[in-house]
Amino acid sequence: AARSLYAFCRVADDLVDASHDPRAAVDELLGRLDRIYRGQPDNQPADRAFADVSARFAIPREIPEALIEGFVWDATGQCYETLGDLHAYAVRVAGTVGAMMSLVMQVRQPSAIARACDLGIAMQLTNIARDVGEDARNGRLYLPRQWLAEEGLDAAAFLRQPTASPALAALIQRLLDEADVLYARSLAGIAMLPAACRPSIHAARVLY
Repeated sequence: AARSLYAFCRVADDLVDASHDPRAAVDELLGRLDRIYRGQPDNQPADRAFADVSARFAIPREIPEALIEGFVWDATGQCYETLGDLHAYAVRVAGTVGAMMSLVMQVRQPSAIARACDLGIAMQLTNIARDVGEDARNGRLYLPRQWLAEEGLDAAAFLRQPTASPALAALIQRLLDEADVLYARSLAGIAMLPAACRPSIHAARVLY
C-alpha cells in the first residue's frame, strides 16, 4: 500500500514538473483523481493501485486534492513571503503524504495524523534546505522572502545569480532549526503507530 501511495504521488509530481503546460497537467491530474474516486481509474498502474489503496484505507479525496493544489503552487511560481506561507505549501505537498501514510498504517486519531503532517513538513523543509541552489537555478525560491530581507539579501538578485554566502548559510540553518522542532514533535505520533511500522518511520525520520 505504501508503494502504491508513493507511486501515485511520484507520477503526479513528475507529470507537472515535466510538462510544458503545468496547468494542463494539473487539470489532467484532477480528472484522473476524479475517475479514481468514482472507481473507474485510468488504465495506468499507479492510478489503479491508488484507487485500490484509497478505497481500502478510506483516504478522503480532499487529501490528494490538497497535494495537487501544492503542485499548482509550484506550476504558477508561488512566492512565500513568511514562514507561515511556506508551511501552507509544505503541508500540501508533504503533510498530505504523512496523513495518507498514517491512514495506510490504519491510524486515524487526529493527534496522530497531525504529528504525521509535522513529519512530512519537516522532511519538506529539509528538502528545501538541501536544494536551495538547484531550485534557484530553475527559477524557484522557497526560502521566506521576509527572511532574505532580514539578512540583506535581494530575492530577485539571488534568483538571477545564486551564490553561497554566510547570510544564505544562516537562512538555511534557520530553516533546518524549524524542521528540527517538527522532527521532535513527530516522535509522539510515531509512538502511536503499530509496533511493526515504527522502525521504518523512525528510520526515515533519522535519515532526513
